[in-house]
Amino acid sequence: MIRTATDKSLDKYENHLHENEARWFAVYTNYKREKIVRNRLAAKGVECYVPLQQLTRRYQRKVRQVELPLISRYIFVRIVRAQYVPVLETPDVLSFVRIRKNLLAIPEAEIDLLRRIVGELEEITVNPAAFHPGDPVEIIGGQLTGLRGTLIEKRSDHNVVITLETLGYDLHVQVDPSLLRRAVPVR
Repeated sequence: MIRTATDKSLDKYENHLHENEARWFAVYTNYKREKIVRNRLAAKGVECYVPLQQLTRRYQRKVRQVELPLISRYIFVRIVRAQYVPVLETPDVLSFVRIRKNLLAIPEAEIDLLRRIVGELEEITVNPAAFHPGDPVEIIGGQLTGLRGTLIEKRSDHNVVITLETLGYDLHVQVDPSLLRRAVPVR
């Protein structure tokens, strides 16, 4: 069989959009436009979420509390296939976040995790002495219970980098040593 450059069987990409079931996807926006895009999408009836964190900013003569996105330029939308084009047509939306040209849905558990992290008021710390980069880890207590990932880097005795694969985004989390255990790798 001779295959030509126009043979579509060579270009198989995953697309997790569904006709009836709404799923979460990440959308890439223009710089500092996350809240504006959220409002525009909400006006179109699209369920969306921007994880915002409260930060204190010190200016020359003022101290202000500001809400900044946890992940810059990302907004999360829960859509069905029919809402895909209206989301893309929204001003300041650049594209859907894809992994190797695949449009992958983000599991509800990872959106819930982002919600818990934003609501996290206390610092969580980790003793990485027993763990090495590449080890699968799981948090077994506190608001981040159930978070699973891979230990990427030990930055200090109380700071490790854990990665969330679906988001394709490294998440820096400080965890109490008693709340961390080695996880069985998911296959």
